[in-house]
Amino acid sequence: MSEKKPNVGIVGLGIYLPETVMTAKEISDATGGTWSEEAVVEKLGIVKKYIPGKEACDGTQEMGALAALDCLKNTGVDPEEIDAIIYFGEEWKEYPLTTSACYVQDRIGAKRAWGIDVQNRCCTAVAAMKLAKDMLIADDECNTVLLAGGYRNCDFIDFTDNAVSFMFNLSCGGGAMIMKKNYNKNVLLGTHLMSDGSIVYTCGSKVGGIREPVTAENVDEFGMLRVMDVEKMKGLLNTTSMPNWYYCIDEALRKSGKTRKDIGYLDILHMKRSGHLAMLKDLGLSEDQSIYLEDYGHVGQIDQFLSLKLALEQGKVKDQTIVSMIAAGIGYSWAANVIQWGDAA
Repeated sequence: MSEKKPNVGIVGLGIYLPETVMTAKEISDATGGTWSEEAVVEKLGIVKKYIPGKEACDGTQEMGALAALDCLKNTGVDPEEIDAIIYFGEEWKEYPLTTSACYVQDRIGAKRAWGIDVQNRCCTAVAAMKLAKDMLIADDECNTVLLAGGYRNCDFIDFTDNAVSFMFNLSCGGGAMIMKKNYNKNVLLGTHLMSDGSIVYTCGSKVGGIREPVTAENVDEFGMLRVMDVEKMKGLLNTTSMPNWYYCIDEALRKSGKTRKDIGYLDILHMKRSGHLAMLKDLGLSEDQSIYLEDYGHVGQIDQFLSLKLALEQGKVKDQTIVSMIAAGIGYSWAANVIQWGDAA
């Protein structure tokens, strides 16, 4: 008789959101009227989004730590049970070249844990879940992993640059998840990721790195997110992105022994309203089988954890619901996983 394969399940989630928000009207005003309030709501799909407050607690590392503390509170897990911490937040943080996982470890008292930072832009949460699962299965002495991250790339948006209007939704917040080996509930099944490195410099921050260091002349451009190749970016979004996404979804389902008909909830990042609705239609899902994050904006790689938490609270995800969690990040990367909520089959 073959030995039963170990499973990895989700123990629970934590979320932190700032108190400060930016409304559709304020976004419209910031564009100088180029985008009307109605267009911001109907086309970009933003009723409001979260932005950092003036307090230090809205730093990227601290928001990840606050989400981790919320996760520990929600799950009742003792921080000393944690064997490893994967920090999946952004690189824009309190101090450059500091290790965010170590910051979280100290803030939550996970004295036994070791930590590592991973980064795949807005794909990082899905990628980190796969890494955590693979670590838990491969390492006999690793039983509990905490994933935590913070995000505030909204700091780098120039609302007068219409080329980055698809990023006007960038928001702010933190998320966390605890995953455990042989938890036998809320099991992470298959995952599929893919990347296209030929378009790595299509979009990003031009000033602040080795190629274009900060100087007195360009300091105002430091960190600002720009589209560096407009035509290539348009081609990517129009012809490549959706097919790659669907491929990841289908492959993750195949690896899980599932099909599109099994999907009960689409855990999807925030995007323009028409894209969200088109994806639901293509997958044969109703609007009730997802949550459109129009009141949150795009909290980067935190979106997937936020959407799952909201779905659980609203009863959209319950026992035996099959969740398709999807993500994409500039670089460019696409990802999908499959979660079977409730007791393992």
